[in-house]
Amino acid sequence: MNICKRLKDNRNILEKKIVASDFEYCPFTINDTSALLVFYKNSVNKSNVGTLIVKPLSELKEKATLRDVYNGVLYPEKEIITSFSSVFSKLEDGNAVLLIDGEEKAIAFAVQKYENRSISEPPTSSVIKGPREGFVESIDVNVNLIRRRIKSNDLIFSELTVGKYSKTRVSICFINKIADKNLVKKIKNKIKKIEVDAIIDSSYISKFLSEHKTSLFKQFGNTEKPDILTSRLLEGRIGIIVDGSPIVITLPYLLIEDFQSPSDYYNSFYLASLLRVIRLISVSLSVLLPAFYLSAELFHLEYIPLSFLLTIVSSIKGIPLSPSFELFITLLIFEILNEASVRMPKTVGMVVSIVGGLVLGETAVTAGIISAPALMVIAFSGICLFTVPELTQTFSLIRFIFLIVGGSIGSYGIIVCFGVFIVYIVSFESYGTPIFAPFSPLVKNDIKDSFYKGLMVKNTYRPLSLSPKNKRRISYE
Repeated sequence: MNICKRLKDNRNILEKKIVASDFEYCPFTINDTSALLVFYKNSVNKSNVGTLIVKPLSELKEKATLRDVYNGVLYPEKEIITSFSSVFSKLEDGNAVLLIDGEEKAIAFAVQKYENRSISEPPTSSVIKGPREGFVESIDVNVNLIRRRIKSNDLIFSELTVGKYSKTRVSICFINKIADKNLVKKIKNKIKKIEVDAIIDSSYISKFLSEHKTSLFKQFGNTEKPDILTSRLLEGRIGIIVDGSPIVITLPYLLIEDFQSPSDYYNSFYLASLLRVIRLISVSLSVLLPAFYLSAELFHLEYIPLSFLLTIVSSIKGIPLSPSFELFITLLIFEILNEASVRMPKTVGMVVSIVGGLVLGETAVTAGIISAPALMVIAFSGICLFTVPELTQTFSLIRFIFLIVGGSIGSYGIIVCFGVFIVYIVSFESYGTPIFAPFSPLVKNDIKDSFYKGLMVKNTYRPLSLSPKNKRRISYE
C-alpha cells in the first residue's frame, strides 16, 4: 500500500495497524503545514529526534516540499520511502518516520538508540600478550572493530535480514581479492533460504549452515576477538556477524584452528610449537587414558607395571563396584560437577567446584566407593580436555564412547575404534574443505602453521587448504 496524500488517512492506517502502547505520534507544523513524526519511543534517541529533526523543521519560515525538508535536515542517515511496508519496516528497525500533509512520500531517520556493553576482553579468549578487545552484541560496533584493523576498500560487508519476527541483521564479511567468490555466494544463498521465527544468536545461523546436520564435529570456526577474525579473513575465510551476538562464525573450518591460541602469534615460535604439541597430547590423553586404563584393568593386567599393579589391587580391595561401572560413574560425576559449576553463579560455582572436587572425591575414596587411581585418571583426563576449550563438548562425548568400547572389548576395540575415528575425520569435508587439512590431504605449505609454528616471515603464502584467490601474502622485492 502506498502512502496517502492526506496526513489524516495515513494516521488512521497507522492506528489500525500498530496497537503497541510504546508507539509515539508527534504532530507539529512546518510553516502552517501539518506534519507527523512517528516512532517507537523506547527505540529512538529522543534527544536527536527533538534537536535534529523537530526543532529545525518547526522553525522553518517558508513553505517547503518534502525534498526541501529532506535536504534541510542536517542528519546523515535518512531515506525517502513511498510505501507503508517500508514505513513499518523502518519503524520496527528503530527509525523515526516523518509524514507531511499533501505528500505521498515519507522520510525515515535512523535515530535508533541501543544500549551496548563496553568493549572488554572476552572470557573465552584471554591472553597475556596481544589485543584484549572483544566483540560485543552490537553489529555496528563489531563491524567498526574490524574496519579499524583492515583499512581497505576490498573489505566487504554484505548485510542480510533473517527471522520472521526478529528481523535480525546478519553481515557476511570477506576480503574481495582473497576470499573464494563461489563460497561467498553459496553462504549467502544458504542464509537467504533460512525461514525461522527469530535469530537470537550466531549459533542459530550455524545450525542452518552445517552441511552435516548429525555430525559430532563442528563445521565452522568461531571467535570473540577482532584480531583473530582479522587474521582469518586475511587467510581467505569468510566471517558471519550476527546482531545481538558477540561470537562471529568463520568458514571454511579446519580442525587445527582449535589447537591454535591467539598468544601463539605473540610469543616465540619455539614456545608456540611446544604448547601446540602439548595441547594435542592432552586431548589424546583425555580421550584414550580412561579407556586404556579400564581395558588394562579388565583384560590386560600384564600391561601394568608390577609396582603400580600392586597399588591398584590394594586400592580396589573392598570396592563394591565393578571396574567398568566405577570408572563410568566417576566420569559421569565429573561431567555433572562441570555442568553445575558452569550453570551456577560464579561465586557459587567456585564453591561447587571445590566441594565437588575435593570434599566429594576425598570422601568417596575414604568411604571405599571408588578407588584413588580411578579418581586420578578421570580428574587428569578432565584437566587435559580443557586445554582445547572449543573441542570440550565433542571430545567429552567421544571419551564416553571409547570408555564403553574399552570396557567391553579391550585394547583391540579401542584401536579399531580409533581407526574408525581417524578415517571419519580424514574423509570429513565442510564447504569443500577437508577439516583435517593440511595433513589429509597433505599440504606442505600449510604445515608451517599447524602443530608446528614456523617463523612468521617465512609464511609467504596463505593457507592453500582454504583455496584463497590471492595466494601470496608476503612479497619480497
